[in-house]
Amino acid sequence: QVQLVQSGGGLVQAGDSLRLSCTASEGTFRSYDMGWFRQAPGKEREFVAAISWSGGITHYADSVEGRFTLSGDNAKNTVYLQMNSLKPEDTAIYYCAADSMDSLIQTATENAFWGQGTQVTVSS
Repeated sequence: QVQLVQSGGGLVQAGDSLRLSCTASEGTFRSYDMGWFRQAPGKEREFVAAISWSGGITHYADSVEGRFTLSGDNAKNTVYLQMNSLKPEDTAIYYCAADSMDSLIQTATENAFWGQGTQVTVSS
């Protein structure tokens, strides 16, 4: 059973940075690609970024391209979402997920495993 435990998040001002972490149960990275999604109040969940299990391929939503960086540490079974130049519109609950890269990018995540979610609030 895949388990994902998130950490990080909080309240920051526009322009600040935050780093989210997602630690997976042993072996997850050998079987699944990893991604991040977010859901703002009153909006549907949207794709943010994904990274292949090998770490060699990353994909970002246009809204975060150039500001967010997704990386992985296989030794720690952890992926990190570094978020820079945060904007108020980045405010949302952020979720990490494990699934195939195609499913993550297409938000076809019916079979994905999910973290517990973490709040990110960016004030103007």
